[in-house]
Amino acid sequence: MSTVQPNAVAVDAADDAGLSAKQAQILQYLRTNAADRTYFKSRLIADDLDLSAKEVGANMTAVAEAATDIDVEKWGYSSGTTWMVTA
Repeated sequence: MSTVQPNAVAVDAADDAGLSAKQAQILQYLRTNAADRTYFKSRLIADDLDLSAKEVGANMTAVAEAATDIDVEKWGYSSGTTWMVTA
């Protein structure tokens, strides 16, 4: 898995949507990886972005609401929250 850091363009676009830097980082990660995967666990996103699973989960609602090019849906909870992301 590759670690994705938010670049200036991603953060600027996220600022327009009212996202924090952390939320922009998560959104950029999902956009980058949605073509390769459909299901994302909060703890694995957290590991890749150097965040806690709790931070990811707490920010996913705002990310899901702001994302216009991907759909983010809470999918399940088995040893951590899983999110279904479709592009």
